This record gives sequence, C-alpha cells and structure tokens, in this order.
Amino acid sequence: MKSARKGLREGELEKDTYERLNCAECGETLGTKNDPDEVFSVRACPECGTEWKKLR
Repeated sequence: MKSARKGLREGELEKDTYERLNCAECGETLGTKNDPDEVFSVRACPECGTEWKKLR
C-alpha cells in the first residue's frame, strides 16, 4: 500500500477544487477508514478498491 503523497506524485490520485482526493483512474472521491490502533488512516476508492495510507 502506497502513501497518498506518493500517489499524488505518480499521478494515481488527483485533488479537486475542494482539495478532496480523487482516484485518477475512476474519478471517484476517496473514502476514509480509521483504525484507532494505527498511526495512519486508509484512503480507499469505492469503485476500484485501491487503497493508500495517509498519516494523521
């Protein structure tokens, strides 16, 4: 699982006008899964299921 920053640099993620992360492949806004035991949250595309880590 890559980080969200790396996904932005590689063109896998895009930001819209409201600074929301979107999957470049599907165009869908990413959802967030928070696990209280982890240092990061998981951002996932609801369409293709690809996941990225984002530090809190």
